[in-house]
Amino acid sequence: MQTTLASRQTSVKSMTRGIHHLALCTDDMKATTEFYTRVLGMPLVHAMRVPAGLGTGPANRGNPPYESLRHYFFDMGNDSVLAFFEIPKGKEPPGNRNAIGAMQHCAFVVTPERFREIESRLKQHGVSYVGPIPQLPGLDGIYFMDPNGIRLEFACQQADGDEPHVIPCLAQTKDEAGSELATLDGVDERWLEEMTAALPR
Repeated sequence: MQTTLASRQTSVKSMTRGIHHLALCTDDMKATTEFYTRVLGMPLVHAMRVPAGLGTGPANRGNPPYESLRHYFFDMGNDSVLAFFEIPKGKEPPGNRNAIGAMQHCAFVVTPERFREIESRLKQHGVSYVGPIPQLPGLDGIYFMDPNGIRLEFACQQADGDEPHVIPCLAQTKDEAGSELATLDGVDERWLEEMTAALPR
């Protein structure tokens, strides 16, 4: 019997439970707050200033190198949050989402009802978007930019209804993934087996 994308399960569990938060940058926290709460329906859950000494001081642990930055958190669903640092205007160049190490886009999974709602909200607020367009069998997406030029996607697996299951939709078989992995330089069968250990045959 042929295995469908929606029924595939990986056999090895990830070490992580998922995303705690993504930390992005803005130079306009007011516009960012309005966009994520009003347009995307992500409630603000925490608004703070980074404590003194964690920007330019010796206690900096990887924060942006500025003092007393605003750092706001928005509920993006499923017990995970989206965070923004507010960088002082003119201090950093705009990001290039296609640069190595950059975030090309961020995709949020939504139910079919929310998928229709987000398209309506984008129209209502005059936000231009691309889609809905098919991404993979059973997966549709809507793409748009936030006020900071960050590319976002709302992704929907229509057949899953109110309980989307992302991994089963995406998981390939060992052979499917292996045929692409084999195009990388310097790989052998042992390496391929290790990299595809979580995938079904």
